[in-house]
Amino acid sequence: MDESPIQMRRFDPQLFRDAFNASPIGIVVEDLEGQPLFANPAFCAFLGFSQEELSNKHCVDFSPPEDAGKDWALFQQLRAGSIDHYQIEKRYFRKDGSLVWGSLTISLLSSPLCSLVIAMVEDITEKKRIEEIQFLHAAIVETSEDAIASATLDGVIASWNPGAQRLYGYTEAEAVGMSVAMLVPSERSTEEGRLLDTIKAGGSIRQFETVRINKSGERINVSLSVSAIRDSNGRIVGCSGIARDITEQKIAEQALRASEERLRLAQQAARIGTFEWNLRTGVNTWTAELEAIYGLQPGGFGGTQAAFEKLVHVDDRAKLKELADVTLETRGPARGEWRVIWPDGSVHWVAAYWQAVLDESGEASRVVGLNVDITERKLAEEALAQMTRKLVEAQEQERSRIGRELHDDINQRLALLAAGLAYLQTDPSEIQSRLQDLRRQAVEISADVQALSHELAASKLEYLGLVAGIKSWCKDFSAHQKVEVEFRSDVSSLLSREIGLTLFRVLQEALHNAVKHSGVKHVAVQLHEESDEIQLIVSDLGRGFDLEVALEGKGLGLASMRERVRLINGTISIESKLRVGTRIYVRVPLNFELASERLAVS
Repeated sequence: MDESPIQMRRFDPQLFRDAFNASPIGIVVEDLEGQPLFANPAFCAFLGFSQEELSNKHCVDFSPPEDAGKDWALFQQLRAGSIDHYQIEKRYFRKDGSLVWGSLTISLLSSPLCSLVIAMVEDITEKKRIEEIQFLHAAIVETSEDAIASATLDGVIASWNPGAQRLYGYTEAEAVGMSVAMLVPSERSTEEGRLLDTIKAGGSIRQFETVRINKSGERINVSLSVSAIRDSNGRIVGCSGIARDITEQKIAEQALRASEERLRLAQQAARIGTFEWNLRTGVNTWTAELEAIYGLQPGGFGGTQAAFEKLVHVDDRAKLKELADVTLETRGPARGEWRVIWPDGSVHWVAAYWQAVLDESGEASRVVGLNVDITERKLAEEALAQMTRKLVEAQEQERSRIGRELHDDINQRLALLAAGLAYLQTDPSEIQSRLQDLRRQAVEISADVQALSHELAASKLEYLGLVAGIKSWCKDFSAHQKVEVEFRSDVSSLLSREIGLTLFRVLQEALHNAVKHSGVKHVAVQLHEESDEIQLIVSDLGRGFDLEVALEGKGLGLASMRERVRLINGTISIESKLRVGTRIYVRVPLNFELASERLAVS
């Protein structure tokens, strides 16, 4: 029987060759040793090799060792006849060194003449990439600490990750198929509908803070992010959401707000205000409390350093600028005090504390700090200074009065005593009757003179000057108290009455304390002049004392010394240690302005 045209074309070699070359799937014909004999264009394009280059390679040369090993083991089974085909997914090396994925199908072709192997490879690189992405996404969803779920556009839960179970308490089996409304508090019942309407309209929800309810009925603060799920045609078919537990964050925020409110109230009560000066932009930001300290209404500050300086007393602006320059130079903490002129013309005092803030490069970028209204303190200091000065003046007036009384009263009493003694000389018969009375008078006069004479020696300063007056007094004190007072001086300047009297009174107090408390028989006194100041140093090696305890006591001696020195712009340091001794060190400027006068001017 004659063969049909179809049967004739079926065995036409060119037909098979054309199909082999036109196939979109890579096809390779190999011998039973795995050596490529023929490869179609699709396979050559898949790996980037030419037909000639492929013919010089072995089938295991195309893949990494682990993939090639699996393939070759199956190939051995095929060649042994235990299997007639196999299929695996493996990686291939392209000519440029990159890796691609292929789905390999191997079949054995047996004929009476020879046996060959045909390999067909489909490129599945993109499929593998999608699978890896899906696997990665699934792993992220499964391991995420956040609650991740999806729902239909009707609000029915479609998926539920372990994070959602931890947050809400429902298992996946309990949640899937249920309405998301079970998580919404009753007072927010319309909220979920509005969220779904936003998704249906093509919108999205980003970090929406709300409240949800878990399986136990507990309320949880969450931050929600919801986006649409689209099908292959781009239609919105559902939504996916991520919920993060922000309960602890909310508690911290509430605590911070409460703390800030307490701080604000404390600042108002203490009249403290804060500022931040941006050195790059020049903007100086003040709190409302700081504006009030400068007499401004909220929002009344100009917001620049120049606007700030205009509020400061004109006599204090140079000092303020100097302090600011030092801060930018040293970049350390600083403090200062200055006067402020309010819009109503009244003068107020401010104490400021500030610190430069450095950027990543170590340059000062901002200055932050606070101001405190110290007007009341300054007024109290002024009143105290005036009161102290009046007290000192009253003390001097009283001492002058007593000095006059000593001169008038004691002198007259001594004259009477002398007259009485003279009378007895002329009339010895009355000695027995008058002797006891005259002895009493003498004892009384002696006691009065002894108690007062050493405290009222300031007149010597006027007649002899500071150095000679103090030296004379120390000599008298030494003889009277049976204590050696070693006095040294190199002062050559003429000193004002205020300086001389202050140093004299401090010396009096110091020596009396040494005799009374230290138990020594030797005290060193030194007057020293250095540049523009006078120094008085009184030291002994006696038993010493606890300074803090002494200052807390009822006596006014140490406090009086300090206040006297302060009034003439001097400084005094008192150092004392038990069984070591005491050292009093006074420094007074030669040119000074009385504290009370200075405060009155300011």
